[in-house]
Amino acid sequence: MAIFEVHGGHKLKGEIIPQGAKNEALQVICAVLLTKEKVTISNLPNIVDIIKLIELLSELGVKVEKNGPEEYTFQADDVNIDYLISPEFKKKGGSLRGSMMIVGPMLTRFGKAFMPKPGGDKIGRRRVDTHFIGFEALGAKFNYKSELELFEVEGAHLKGAYMLLDEASVTGTANILMAASLAEGVTTIYNAACEPYLQQLCKMLNNMGAKITGIGSNLLQIEGVKELKGTSHRLLPDMIEIGSFIGMAAVTQSEITIKNVSYDNLGIIPTIFGRLGIKLERRGDDIFIPEQESYEVDTFIDGSILTISDAIWPGFTPDLISIALVTAIQAKGNVLIHQKMFESRLFFVDKLIDMGAKIILCDPHRASIMGMDRKIQLKGIQMASPDIRAGVALLIAAMSANGKSVIFNINQIDRGYQHIDTRLNAIGAQIIRKNS
Repeated sequence: MAIFEVHGGHKLKGEIIPQGAKNEALQVICAVLLTKEKVTISNLPNIVDIIKLIELLSELGVKVEKNGPEEYTFQADDVNIDYLISPEFKKKGGSLRGSMMIVGPMLTRFGKAFMPKPGGDKIGRRRVDTHFIGFEALGAKFNYKSELELFEVEGAHLKGAYMLLDEASVTGTANILMAASLAEGVTTIYNAACEPYLQQLCKMLNNMGAKITGIGSNLLQIEGVKELKGTSHRLLPDMIEIGSFIGMAAVTQSEITIKNVSYDNLGIIPTIFGRLGIKLERRGDDIFIPEQESYEVDTFIDGSILTISDAIWPGFTPDLISIALVTAIQAKGNVLIHQKMFESRLFFVDKLIDMGAKIILCDPHRASIMGMDRKIQLKGIQMASPDIRAGVALLIAAMSANGKSVIFNINQIDRGYQHIDTRLNAIGAQIIRKNS
């Protein structure tokens, strides 16, 4: 098991390029199952979750050709449906949440799919009801195969339908619209997710011959077509990594330029970090962050304490709540962090408290941070990464701390951040990867 040995107190300086978007990649890779023609996807991040999903598709019978470090061509012209009931699929699919999104494409193209209980971060309950409800509205039937410990989804003749989703689930919306793209008739999805990555999936499907309108809104209409063709698609940069670098620059008093960020697709992210007092300068499609001796938290107009909470797009993404929290530690002022969506995502703050942070964990969803304005420096400790985003938050804290920190379970970080140690070391960090 690999660990990070982090020597804190070093400022970063230079340019860094964000990886391709993980959450977009998980969707568009599954979409290759909708056609027998070749689909080329570029700017794919070299991270564990993406590699696992590509391997799963390969074992399903998809031809996979690696064209370069971040570009693959896929061709799903000889898919082995029987693989979905194999122990190998149950094991691999169950360890990867992204595997859930093969169900929609398999169901609509082949009339059948199987679904193991999805894996992913242990951050609390992650409902899949939206997927089920949407597929059933299209005419699919679910059966639980107890002997295989798999859900079987059948739907030889899916038909378009109107549906109002019970939540604006990104993966649920993606799965349903992929299934609807080849269904008979028109499907209308109200309360659909509208994140940039979901928009990217819609644009890719339209380039393949789908007929999707309402892109960017919460009301999607999909007119089913008989078949889809191949295409080429390039991922957006990862907004979560961009937000992580913004927070990292502030906490470590660093001057960095984040290159090619697709600024117009970042939504409220720059605004939220601005409210934490971080100076950001847009330079074309780059973000320049100057070294700041101090950054002061805004208050609301009535003088009440700043609250940062997560929300569906265009609100603040829950994947950056951990980063906002660790950034607030060295701010001037107080912040209430409210993580609404997942009840286990704030449990890593005990490690930050051990490092010297002034945090009160009010309940599983809320933490109050009393910013120290650099009057007290965090101290290095040993800790473990519980999930992807908390892992990077702990890494940021360790980089700003006095002395050496050791972070265990960094495979969690590797699931979402590509060669993070190598890239940060190139601009001044001191992170050593070791085998424990």
